[in-house]
Amino acid sequence: MKILVVEDDKDISTLITFHMKANGFEVDTAFTGLEAVHKLSGGGYSLALLDILLPELSGIDVLRYIRTESRTPELPVIVASALSEEAEIITALESGADDYIIKPFSPKILVARVRSVIRRSEHRTISGAVRTEKGIFLDPGTRKCIVQDENVTLTATEFDMLLALIREGGRVLSRSEIIEKIKGNDYPVTERAIDVQIASIRKKLGKMGSAIKTVWGIGYRYAEEEG
Repeated sequence: MKILVVEDDKDISTLITFHMKANGFEVDTAFTGLEAVHKLSGGGYSLALLDILLPELSGIDVLRYIRTESRTPELPVIVASALSEEAEIITALESGADDYIIKPFSPKILVARVRSVIRRSEHRTISGAVRTEKGIFLDPGTRKCIVQDENVTLTATEFDMLLALIREGGRVLSRSEIIEKIKGNDYPVTERAIDVQIASIRKKLGKMGSAIKTVWGIGYRYAEEEG
């Protein structure tokens, strides 16, 4: 598996590269946002690890390029940044990041996060596609999402969240249950992050986004309107 590390601090880039290679990953590096876009345009990566504060183009700009203009809009992306304010984290998640890790971080935790995100993106064990009465089609094998005959691009996390909600057949899932289903037990993510992901899914689904119901104080359920 090949990872693109986008980091303008060469010492940090070298450290990340060392630990990734020591754990069996192939690593390519970029030191500016434009260099990252150039390399991403060629494809071939299993994951991109992005800093936010980059020369030429910010990491958020690179992330938006991946999600809206690249050949691989479903590429797993982890943002690794020293910016720790909630607003910065929310911006990254709303722009399509699958995970966010704050610097300084433990290399072992970073490797674990990378493996987790890649594993989710390649997850193929949930059998069978699902199709709702109102025209949402999800295929776990191809990660394809079609909403009323239109292709919709979801991140790996968004796809898994929507699939989990639809498969529950209207049962309410708490935020902790959603986290457990798509990321595993004890995954360090906030309830606010789940809310941000849900908001992004609703926006991408358009009119069908209203089928994701908020159950105040508990979590979310999927229920299409009658008629």
